[in-house]
Formats: sequence, structure tokens, C-alpha cells
Amino acid sequence: MVVIRARRINPRVSLNPSAFPPLPLGQSIPASPHAVSCSLPTMRAVRGYEEKDPEIVRQLTNGYPRFVVHPFAKKLVAHFTAATPALFGRTLWLTSSAAMARGLCAHLGAARRPELFTTHGLVGVSHPESPETYALTKVYLQNIGGFLSSREAEDHLVALKLLPAPHPEDVFKGDASAEIRRQLRPVLPGTADADLILANCGMSAMHAAFRTVAALQAPLGRTVWLQLGWLYLDTIAILQKFTPKPADYVYIRDVADLDGLTRIFTAHGARIAGVVAEVPTNPLIQTPDLAAIATLCRTHGARLLVDPSMSSVFSLNVLPHADLVVSSLTKYTASEGDLTAGLVVVNPAGPDAAALRSGISAGVEPLYARDAARLACQIGHTPAVLAQINAATPKVVAFLEKHPAVKDVFWALQAGSKANYLKLARTPDSTGGMITFTLRQPGALEKFYDRLRLPKGPSFGMKTTLICPFMYLAHYDLVTTPAGLAELAASKLDPDLLRLCVGIEPVEDIIATLGEALG
Repeated sequence: MVVIRARRINPRVSLNPSAFPPLPLGQSIPASPHAVSCSLPTMRAVRGYEEKDPEIVRQLTNGYPRFVVHPFAKKLVAHFTAATPALFGRTLWLTSSAAMARGLCAHLGAARRPELFTTHGLVGVSHPESPETYALTKVYLQNIGGFLSSREAEDHLVALKLLPAPHPEDVFKGDASAEIRRQLRPVLPGTADADLILANCGMSAMHAAFRTVAALQAPLGRTVWLQLGWLYLDTIAILQKFTPKPADYVYIRDVADLDGLTRIFTAHGARIAGVVAEVPTNPLIQTPDLAAIATLCRTHGARLLVDPSMSSVFSLNVLPHADLVVSSLTKYTASEGDLTAGLVVVNPAGPDAAALRSGISAGVEPLYARDAARLACQIGHTPAVLAQINAATPKVVAFLEKHPAVKDVFWALQAGSKANYLKLARTPDSTGGMITFTLRQPGALEKFYDRLRLPKGPSFGMKTTLICPFMYLAHYDLVTTPAGLAELAASKLDPDLLRLCVGIEPVEDIIATLGEALG
């Protein structure tokens, strides 16, 4: 409390001015060729990134792996395009698997003339150069995690003598997948290895879970899916794009409206395939009454998919309530911030457990061996990393809640859903590091963001504190159009919402740096 009170008196003073050195536009966060974040230090850079401003884009060395084709993959594409006459005048995409390439061809359709590409153990899809086909392909691979892993691309570049050696890093030397599951089992009691299905990213895990449940439920006449609250953009995209018809996608804005959810189940329960819920939600960090929702689902034969990525499976015990737990392991478990990975946990007590195991195992995109080895090296540190983050987060929240320039603060223990969260938390302080907040003065976002010296970029759940103007990065189309702004307002989302995830740096430095920018 002494530190927080000192920051309130003189928030411009930083205890350690060098704690957060300036990160230039495009610098990888962390300093690795496999980093999952990159520095976007100003709102001009954020807008330029979203609008594909050449002046901004040319300075970006990397980006979040599902949104940006990695430089290593681009180098491979350039190599094969130059060496393959059949690719002249065509755009080549390297994919995470042959199954992904086939799925992409089917998605594009014959009229767009996609062709499978295979060479040197790599697979992909080419199509005639076309901005429309390019955009369609990129979004498809983004939504479901279909890009080639940066480490797999790196290994091929080394084999082709286009790189001298892989980037040096610590890795697990034994059976990496077994080690990852060994670390996960204590927080997912009752599960066997077959219940813990690894994927190359969280969205591959979500896509495989959704498609498997949908395939099991559709023959029973169950095709309706309920989205509980505002979810992460690619989860929303999966629900919207892969339900059979638009009316089968139902968005329930208020996660606390249990009466409304009950009425929907009472009226349409026999048609509902499943419910997808983030616990807590991204970005308002709201926690629904998960036990009550689980009861509704089980009573009416729907399946419940729960994503605890905002706090992690190490912080929340959601498996007893869910048929499937779907989580990003990029967050908190890969705390260095240099790989993506995902997880589907099948509740072994669920009615469809055997069929779900089989379908999801066949449907996920595989975690590349070197990514698994790197994750296995890091995952054992998760409890210690979370302990540091959990100790710091309430102090940052207390500072923000008391600062006169801050309007609203959202976090795991916010009023309104604190009780629901604590029912699931493994300990009372298992909050995770996520905080979102808004500024009191209209139009203050740009000045604050540009002044702030914290690392700024996408992703979260890293040892490094990260902040971003979340709605601009995730939903730029909504923050820049009247219809989009109306949609955000209807969901009680401020377009200038800031998303901050606390890292393991000294909390005094985090608070002082925030205070310095808030003024």
C-alpha cells in the first residue's frame, strides 16, 4: 500500500526509469525470431498496421503468428516461387499440415483455381494472384491456425542452406509431449494422456473442438450454437462461419443473464448443439455462473466448451463443469512469449468422451516438435510465473481504480462476477494478469498510449508486461465505422478500451510507469 500511495501523490516519478526502455516500432517482443508479439509504440503505428500503411508495415519484423506470415515462411515461399516455373503468377501459402492444405483448397473452391503444393516435406496451396483470394486465404488460415510454424520454416531454411543454423534456445531433451502432459495433469485431475490433446495454437484447438461437437450433434437435429458474451475475435469467426446457417449462431450479450439463457434452452433446447464460453471473457473479464450453465447444458443435451485462457487452466478449475476445456497454451505456460500452442481437454466423465477424443485428435493441427520441446522447457515454470503475476495484479488494479484519469477497471475480481470467479479459482489470489480499463477524458487514448513506456503489442500471459488498444487491434473494422461503433456500444464495449497484462517486472515500476503516462 505504501508504494501505491506514493504513486498517487506523484505519479510522474518513476522508481526506475530504465525498467522499460523504449522499444522501436516493429521490435520483436521478446527479442527472438520466434516472438509472438512486436512493438506498436504509438496509435499511429497501430492504425498503420491495421490499414497496411507501407511506411509502418515495412518496419514490422514480425507479429502475432496467426495474423502475420512469418519472415522465415516468406523466405521459403520466395525460394520455391523463384525455383518453380509453375508458381509464376501464383501466390503460394505454406500450411501447417496436408490436411490444412486440403481444407484450404475446399474453402477456396474450384473457381479460384487452388492447387496443392508439396516439396521437401512441406505442403501448401497456390492460387492465381488475386487480392480477393489472398484476403480470403489469409483470414481462413488466421481463424483456425493454419500457418506453417516459424520453427518448422526455420528448420527447412537450414536444410536448404538458406540459414546457417537454428536460433539457439533452451529446449526439453526428452519426450516433450509427455512432459507437457505431465505438467498439466496435476491441474486437470482425473484426465489421462488421451484426454489432453495438444495443438499448434489455441484457435486450432477451438476449431477442432467445435467441428467435432458439431459433427456429433448435427445428426440429432442439434445445429444451434450459443456464444456467451463477447469472445475473442477468431472464436466468434469460427462460430459465425462454420455453423450451418446464420440463424444457428446466437449471440447472448450478457453473460450474467441466466434467466434469458434458461428461456432460450426451454424454448429451443432440443436444437442446441453447444455453448461456447470464455471464463473469464475477453476483454471485459466477466465470469458467468458456470455451474448453472453446465446444469442447463446437461439437462438439455447440449455440450459446453469453456476457454479459460484469460487466466489459464493453472488458475481456474473449470473441467468439472465442461465437456471440453479449450485453452491457449501460448498464454502463461509459454511465458517467454516465443511460441504458440493450444490444448483441448476432454472431460472423461462426459457422455461423448470417447468420440470427442477421437474426433478432436484427428482434427487439430499438430504441435511442431521443436515448438513442443520449447514449451516443455517452459511449462514447468508456470506456477512460479503465475505466483508473481498474481501478487502484482491486485496492486496495479488498486492503483488504476484510484487514479482520477481512469474511468472503469475490469479484472477477475471485479464487482458483479467476483463470486462466480472465486468459485472456480484454485486459490483466492489466482487472478491471472489481465486488466482492462478505460480513461475518463474522451479522446485521451492517443496521448496516454503514446506517452506510455510499457511494452506495447498483441498477446498476453508473458513474463513481459504488455498493453494494447485491444479493440483497435482485434476489431479495427468496428472502431472505424458507425455501424461497428453501434455494435460495440450494444455490447457495452468502449472502443478505446486498453488491455493490460501484468508481467513479472517489479510492480512498483509497472505502477510508476502507468502513473507517468496518466499524468
